[in-house]
Parts: sequence; C-alpha cells; structure tokens
Amino acid sequence: MKELVKKLTETYGPSGFEGQVRELIAAEIKGLADEVRTDALGNLFALKKGKDSSKKALVAAHMDEIGIMVTHVDKNGFLRFTRIGGIRPLGLPGVRVVFGNGVTGGIGVEKLDDRAKVPDLDKMYIDVGALDKASSPVQVGDAGAFFQPFVAQQGRWIAKAFDDRIGCAILIETLRKLKKPQHDVYFVFTAQEEVGVRGARVAAFAVDPDFAIAIDITVAADTPECPPAAMELGKGPAIKVMDNGMVVHPGMKNWMVKTAEDAGIPYQFEVLEHGSTDAMAIQTAREGVPSGVLSVPTRYAHTGCEMLDESDVQNTVRLLVELLSRQVELA
Repeated sequence: MKELVKKLTETYGPSGFEGQVRELIAAEIKGLADEVRTDALGNLFALKKGKDSSKKALVAAHMDEIGIMVTHVDKNGFLRFTRIGGIRPLGLPGVRVVFGNGVTGGIGVEKLDDRAKVPDLDKMYIDVGALDKASSPVQVGDAGAFFQPFVAQQGRWIAKAFDDRIGCAILIETLRKLKKPQHDVYFVFTAQEEVGVRGARVAAFAVDPDFAIAIDITVAADTPECPPAAMELGKGPAIKVMDNGMVVHPGMKNWMVKTAEDAGIPYQFEVLEHGSTDAMAIQTAREGVPSGVLSVPTRYAHTGCEMLDESDVQNTVRLLVELLSRQVELA
C-alpha cells in the first residue's frame, strides 16, 4: 500500500482541480468494480455489486486537498494569493507550492513591523522566479498545492494531502480485498470537500443510499501541550461519535464497534470539536441517511508534513472490509 499512498499524496489536486488525482484513482481501480463513472462535479463513482441488492451503501473519501489560488501578479512577477480550504498562515513561510502546469515556487513574507505576530496572507507572496509580470508562468486564477515528498520511517508516514488521499487509498485497498460485499456498495471519491463538502452532497443525492460511511483523517492529540482529545497514533481507526457538523447515527456507531470487537480490530472513539467530513452532507441528503465515519488519527493536519501511523491505515482497511462484508445493523 505504501507505493499507492506515495503516488496519491504526491499528486496535484486542490479543491475544484482534482483531474490529475481522479485519473490516477481511475487507473488504480480499473477492473475492480462493476461500474465506474464520473459526474458533472468531478466525483468518481465505483459500484461493486453485493449479494443482497435490496440495500445500497455509499462509502466516501475526498480526492481534493487544501491549496491556494493566485489573485494578483505584480509588475515584478510576485504572486498574491488566497485560500482554497483551511490554509494555516503559521506554517506557510518557506513552503514550496506547485501549480497545475508543474511550475513551482516558494512562499515569502514581507517585512513585518511586529515580528512576533503571525502574518496573514495579505503579507505573503509566492516567488516563481519570474523576471516581471509579462514573463510569469502563473496567472490570476491558477491554483497551487503544497509540494512535498512522501516519507516512510519507523512505521510512521509523513506527507502532504493525507487529508484525504489516505481515505482514497483505503477505498482502493478495500476494493482490492473485498471479494463480494453483502450489499451494493458505491465507492465515491468526492470532489470539493475542503470548500464545503460539495461533492458528497450531490453524490448522496445521486446514489440515494440506505447507509453511508465516510473515511477521513482526524486530529491526533498526542503531541506536546496540544488541546486534550482521545485520538492517538497507533491505537487503531477512530470511530466518530460527533464533530462540529454532525452527530453520528447511534446504530452506525454501535455496528462499527461491534464489528471491530468481533474481528479483534483495535479502535478508539472520536469527538472532534472543530471540522467535519463528507458524512455531514451525506447524513442530511434527501430524507436523511444513517451515516458513520472511520477516521485515521493524523498529526499536523492541513500542513505540508502531516503524519500518521501505518498500522492505523491497515486496521481501517480491515474494519471497512469487515463492515461491508456483513449485514448492516442499525438497531
């Protein structure tokens, strides 16, 4: 799985510009599903038919990553930019970014009157080495993403865009391992999650599932002096109970817990005070969809050096395969 994760995380794909990563995923799942299609928003659907077609499951992971968009090119060729998704200014100075055409640049900061203050984006610029505005290879409206290599060491993986390429990898690996699901399963690699769970909203409307599972990351609260929370690296997938956008269906949560315990898979609970996932949109589609979430604890989310534990990834795959191989229980 390591090589797959490397390819996924190093591929360019900010929200709304998921084409390259969608092509990569489509190639990886070729021959693994009964039907594959793409919708108008850019979601990629892969249907795997089950033993019992009376129920439909939707399993979602988003393809897009946070990024930036150029708002202005000055006379000297320096680029001003805005956010695509939850960019954190503290970690930006000195970071490399890559644009869709392959051009790379570094983020610089203007001289600050108060060096102790974290500069906002209006004090930052991107330098792509242009001589002037006319020679700039990047224009207003071009989107960029972090440019960082994947690293594996001591059982930990470090990369940009684990949010949520790790979810995409888990879906692909599940498609490879799942011989015949209990129900029809729509694996959906969604677009534009980071800017408002837009892909999940239209995907849920299209599929009209009986139940749904989102795969995403969550905060790992095991670093020095971080805000207290229950999620840690290496303790297994986190079964979500609540986040800022949803309260998980109790039946889904209980079914996930029972399945994990029956299969001897380690797990932990997740209560997330800030942020949400595709499940927030899926849960409220049409007349409502019982929805749950499996999260991979991750340090330094929304930066260029996110970190997770390989065992958590493998155990999330194990649990998802177990869930999709069983009759759904929502009592």
